[in-house]
Amino acid sequence: MRDHDGGAALRVHVKPRASRDSLEGEREGALVVRLKAPPADGQANAALVRLLGRAAGVPPSSVKILRGASAREKLLRFEGLSAAALRQRLER
Repeated sequence: MRDHDGGAALRVHVKPRASRDSLEGEREGALVVRLKAPPADGQANAALVRLLGRAAGVPPSSVKILRGASAREKLLRFEGLSAAALRQRLER
């Protein structure tokens, strides 16, 4: 997690088709996120943005996928949050 262009950047590893949506902690420098949604038609990306927006207390429109839209490893940016603030919100 680091500050990036007026927001915070976060590496995420997504595991789609899980039994429930959850944040599973950090592994190899990336937040592991399990999603019920399948990776087809952008469903997992939409679910990821909603879940992380809710967890960080920001609207989903403030969460952008910078890299990895079609991969399990993604880089996301949270607009208007510092890396320290994002870390604090996700640790709750």
